[in-house]
Amino acid sequence: MRRGVFAVAGVVVAVGLLSGCGAEILPLVAVRMDDGGAPEVVLRPCGDDLMQGLSLEGAPAGDESGRNLSGWRVPGKRRSGDAEFPLFSPPATWHARAVGEQRPVRSYTYELAFGKAEFNYEYTGTVTFRASDLAALEPGQVWADGRAMSLGEFEELAEDSC
Repeated sequence: MRRGVFAVAGVVVAVGLLSGCGAEILPLVAVRMDDGGAPEVVLRPCGDDLMQGLSLEGAPAGDESGRNLSGWRVPGKRRSGDAEFPLFSPPATWHARAVGEQRPVRSYTYELAFGKAEFNYEYTGTVTFRASDLAALEPGQVWADGRAMSLGEFEELAEDSC
């Protein structure tokens, strides 16, 4: 997981050095439990921005190895607009590459992230969570920005962030 975070951070730093400013970290991604109790992604990129580095990375808390042991990675760039899909099943048209366990692992910390894939790389959308965060959600709640909130609060937060 750290390798992916460092890769995104490296791009952010490099672009920031070249442009004089860095990409903002924005709460444009949330996770929730669907009606059947399965984890689901709520993705809200700004407008119809092109995305890159879309990935879910999971590893044991405190793991310094940089290995992704549970998740997926989407190659290339995508334009999706708003999207909602099962946590471990991104849209088939994205051609995601699965990595390791394809289920929430209780001892893992997960990061779901993407970056704006434009020349100015203005922002990264991200959410970090654990299986216990999802299990604690009440019906109608999502996990975003490090806390539980209603879907409406998340939609407003994401919209205001853009």
